[in-house]
Amino acid sequence: MPDATDADGLTVGQVSARLDVTVRALHHWDEIGLARPSLRTAAGYRLYTAGDLERLHRIVVYRELGLGLDGIRAVLDDSTADVPGALRAQRTHVAERIDRLRQLSVGLDRMIDAHERGLLLTIEQQAAVFGPQWNPDWPAQARQRYGDTTQWRQYAERSASRGPEEWQAVTDAVAGLDRALGEAMDAGVTPGSPEANRLVERHREVFASYFPLTRQMQVCLGRMYEADPAFAAHYDGIRAGLATWFRLIIDASARSHSIDPDTATWQ
Repeated sequence: MPDATDADGLTVGQVSARLDVTVRALHHWDEIGLARPSLRTAAGYRLYTAGDLERLHRIVVYRELGLGLDGIRAVLDDSTADVPGALRAQRTHVAERIDRLRQLSVGLDRMIDAHERGLLLTIEQQAAVFGPQWNPDWPAQARQRYGDTTQWRQYAERSASRGPEEWQAVTDAVAGLDRALGEAMDAGVTPGSPEANRLVERHREVFASYFPLTRQMQVCLGRMYEADPAFAAHYDGIRAGLATWFRLIIDASARSHSIDPDTATWQ
């Protein structure tokens, strides 16, 4: 490589500033033979000539179009390369990436809405899925009460991917569990029995549609089902005394897993 004075060309730093390319990238392109400086000073510093700078300009142009370094090398150095074909292929790739980014943008919007609203259904859809007894103000009230909890975030993550059909499936699963609880109570199923324990496990599985439910958390829910007037009215409306019976089978199942219901906490 010919020696030169600093006046014969541009240093790596000068080229980096002029082309808005990092010094690291210029060194890498030099190492792989994509864009080597034609000159060096007596002290061994790289210097880029006008011809080198023109090649670098072309590299930057094609890199901004998304071509990889091997593709850029082919465009610049291979006289048989199908440049329009390579660019068309890159255009297709860019179009596909734009489509993916649009889908990602839609997903981000839904996730933001889910964290802020909880339920991504219109009022009409909510009434159709959850029934006439549903209060459309409940999601906002839940957000105000639980919005800073891990469980709300988990619920929002699930809600973001659900439409009316998915929520209908959740509603059907909950309704099926409610029927099974009432039928088991009518049949005299006792707390701690295999049948009762299976129902408790089914409750945890169904509830996981909202967020993961530990056994200790389930005990806390059982207490709330019995003590909260709205929940108690729901379960006792299915069968008189069902709220208390449901709490009892949850407690018995917890004890079989070495959990004391009297000391269980939300964890």
